[in-house]
Amino acid sequence: MESLEQLHRQLDSLEELRTIVKTMKALSAASVRQYEQAVQALDGYYRTVERGLHVALKNTSSFPPAAQYLHHPLGSGHSQRPQRLGSIVFGSDHGLCGRFNEDITAYALERMQSTAADPDNHALLAVGARVAASLEHEGQIVEDVFQVPGSATQITLSVQQILLKIDEWCERSGVRYVYLFYNRHSGKKGCRPTGFELLPVNLNRFHRLEEEVWPSRSLPTFTMNHEQLFKRLLQQYLFVTIFRACAESQASEHSSRLTAMQSAQRNLDERLEEVTMTFRRARQNVITSELLDVVSGFEAITKTRSI
Repeated sequence: MESLEQLHRQLDSLEELRTIVKTMKALSAASVRQYEQAVQALDGYYRTVERGLHVALKNTSSFPPAAQYLHHPLGSGHSQRPQRLGSIVFGSDHGLCGRFNEDITAYALERMQSTAADPDNHALLAVGARVAASLEHEGQIVEDVFQVPGSATQITLSVQQILLKIDEWCERSGVRYVYLFYNRHSGKKGCRPTGFELLPVNLNRFHRLEEEVWPSRSLPTFTMNHEQLFKRLLQQYLFVTIFRACAESQASEHSSRLTAMQSAQRNLDERLEEVTMTFRRARQNVITSELLDVVSGFEAITKTRSI
């Protein structure tokens, strides 16, 4: 049986761990809200860019020259040979977030095998050291590893770096398909792995906005060069899409960590209760033993005097 000193040290250690877990819970909860707000703030701008692309493409019978390698080639007959694939996988730099990295790794590898591109000839970018390690553990070669943004204000810089990498892939490495893979935040339901084709952009989706009611009384028009306008809108579309994926991934990471910390706190509370009861029983046994020693000593003294 453990001594009182050992049990007391255990209680102190458990209390310290509980304090750390509570702090991490609070930080994770605050971070989740921060990235949720970033996604919500982006929704309006995303819709504006979508409508802008719709207007830029509205009266054109063909895609602008700027879109020749960006629009969706499937079914166009441009190339019968599988093109090179570039994949961007968002994960975490830190642990204590359950199977966050393992799940997105498994999902990404499964989806990469089912793309129209050549799955055996691909470039791979990991955002997060942990997901990079998970991908390498599955036998993948990770070309680059970017750090996960430390806050919502740092996402812009990360997105700019990713866009530069995509440009490098397209211009120097022959990449024609680019996929994004990340864990999508689902509020109280936690998160789920998701992914989609970033490039080539399916510009037909913007024509479908014709079916929606325009939010103002007058239809928009433009006077600047059509191709220049289209290129700038497309750049903004790519930026916003990657930004949202990054923010969703971050919200999911902290949500997973919050869930892990809640589970850890429950386990710590149970362990604390167990050790506390053991400590109390041990202390009561020590007190009882000391009292019995006192009583035995008193009885021995009383007998000695009576003799």
